[in-house]
Amino acid sequence: MGPLLILVSATCFGAMAVFGKLAYAAGVPAPTLVLLRFALASLVLAVAVLAMRARSGRPALPAEGTDRRRLVLTALALGGIGYAAQASLYFAALERIDAALVALVLYTFPVMVTVASVLLGRDRLTPARVAALLAATGGTALVLVGAGAVSFDAAGVALAFGAALTYTVYILVGETTVQRVPALTLTALVMLGATVTLGCRAALTGGIDLDLGAEGWGWIACIALVSTVVASTTFFAGLRRTGPSAASILSTFEPVATVTLAALVLGERLTGLQALGAALVLSSVLLVQLRRRPVADAPVPLVDAPVPVGVEERD
Repeated sequence: MGPLLILVSATCFGAMAVFGKLAYAAGVPAPTLVLLRFALASLVLAVAVLAMRARSGRPALPAEGTDRRRLVLTALALGGIGYAAQASLYFAALERIDAALVALVLYTFPVMVTVASVLLGRDRLTPARVAALLAATGGTALVLVGAGAVSFDAAGVALAFGAALTYTVYILVGETTVQRVPALTLTALVMLGATVTLGCRAALTGGIDLDLGAEGWGWIACIALVSTVVASTTFFAGLRRTGPSAASILSTFEPVATVTLAALVLGERLTGLQALGAALVLSSVLLVQLRRRPVADAPVPLVDAPVPVGVEERD
C-alpha cells in the first residue's frame, strides 16, 4: 500500500497544474488561488478529523501534555514555514525561469532526501534503491526537457534549488512526525499552518478577490480537494509506510502525471522523449519494490511505533 499511496498522491499533485491553468483561464488570480486552496482544504480536513474522532471515540492526537504541544507546533510549522516557504520560492523561481527548468531543479530533492536519510541512519542505500533513484531522476529530466527549450537565470535556479532544499527538510521532518501523528490529523495541521501564514501575507498586501464566479470556485474546489486534501493525506500515509527516500523517488511520478493529464485534458502534445522518460519513472516504481533479504531475528515494530534503524517496514 505504501508505494500505491505515494503514486496516488503524485497523480493528484500532478493534476494541480492542469486545474491551475483552467482556474487562471476562469480569471482566478494566483494569490487568491493559493490562499483559498489551503483555507478550503483546512476546513474540509478539520471536519474529517472531527468526524473520525466522533466515530472512533479516540483523540485525534494520541500524545498528551508537552509532547502533544510539541507535535502540534511541529505540524503547524511544517505548513506555516516549510510548505509556505517552498511555495514562495517555487513561484518566485517561475517568475525568472521556465517552468521546465524550475521542475528540473526542484526534482533534485529525491537525491537530497535519499542521501540525508542514509546519513541520518533512517535508510540503507541498496543497489535497487540506487537504480530506482537513477531511473526516476533520468526519466524526470527526459519528461521535462521534452517539453521544449528552457531559459537559464542564475537567481532563478538558486530560488528553485532553495525550493528543493526546503522540500527535502519538509519530507524529513514530516517522516518523523507522521510516526506519531495520524496522517489525517497531520495534514489538517499542516494546511492550517499554511493558511495562517498565507492569510497574514494577504492581509499585509491588500487582501484577495473573492468575486470569482462559479467556474473559478469550481476549479479552486478541485485543487483544494484533489490536489491538496487527497494528495497530502495519501502522501503522509505513504511516507509512513515507505520511508523518506522511497517516497521521494516515487514522487517523481508527479511530472509524468502532469504531462499525461495535460495531453488528455488540454490537448498538449506528448513527445516521444517524454514517453521514454515516463517509462523510466515507472520502472523506478518496480525497482523501489525490490526487497532486501529479511534480517534474521529482526524485532517487529508495534503499531504506531517508530521503525528501528536498519529494519525496513514491510507493506
